[in-house]
Amino acid sequence: MFIQTEALPDASRMKFFPGEAVLHSGVAEFGDEEAAQRSPLAVRLFKIDGICGVTFYKDFITVMRDKEADWQVLKPMI
Repeated sequence: MFIQTEALPDASRMKFFPGEAVLHSGVAEFGDEEAAQRSPLAVRLFKIDGICGVTFYKDFITVMRDKEADWQVLKPMI
């Protein structure tokens, strides 16, 4: 699966476009691993070292990284 990315003004966040719907409507925000327990995808993303936040929108996902993490390392894993 090819997933497009888009940098955001906040360098700690990046958009990921999977090419298919992520949610039917609304927004789902996961600020930590505990909150992620309600979503299998969010759980998997939080298992990647350096991820500290995930937000699902209808057509894309926004991922937040720790300051020490590098997008060049994280993007292929995400």
